[in-house]
Amino acid sequence: MTWRLGDSLPASKLRQWREEKNIWLGRHPQPWDDATEEAYHKRFSGKIDAWLDQGAGACLLRDPANAEIVAGALRHFDGERYGLASFVVMPNHVHVLFHPLKGHRLREILKSWKGFTAREINKRTGRKGPLWQEDYWDRLIRSERHFMKYLDYIRENPAVAALSATEFVFFERGLSEEGDQESPPSL
Repeated sequence: MTWRLGDSLPASKLRQWREEKNIWLGRHPQPWDDATEEAYHKRFSGKIDAWLDQGAGACLLRDPANAEIVAGALRHFDGERYGLASFVVMPNHVHVLFHPLKGHRLREILKSWKGFTAREINKRTGRKGPLWQEDYWDRLIRSERHFMKYLDYIRENPAVAALSATEFVFFERGLSEEGDQESPPSL
């Protein structure tokens, strides 16, 4: 799942992106084969990811205290409402790889994360009003290969965005004998 700060993407870029996406979707009705789905994500998700990594907006999450508010919220109900595999808090967006546990819905989990972190960051910074963009991107993980692809994406995102170690927070559930990691292996 990915969500972003409200000022992270200019409205004009988003409008153009939505128009292009609607035209493309009209020409490629679902269901899609694997190649068409990959083309869709490369063209549309990839474009958003690249824009986010350029660091538009105030990048309130570049401040380590604000980033830790988000990271703490993500860790808080791990094992109770959801199981975390990995996350990275970037300067203007967040990527989380997790699975909801029985009785907890994706939308409710996200609402809790966004609501709590918005209140705490706004209180800390003296801001008022919405912090996060309403929308978010989620993906259903279909296989171990698919899982590893998104795990690698989260690991590599800080390096792709050319961030220093103080500009993001990374977590990965220990998938080996090494245990949980708090910094990307590639940095």
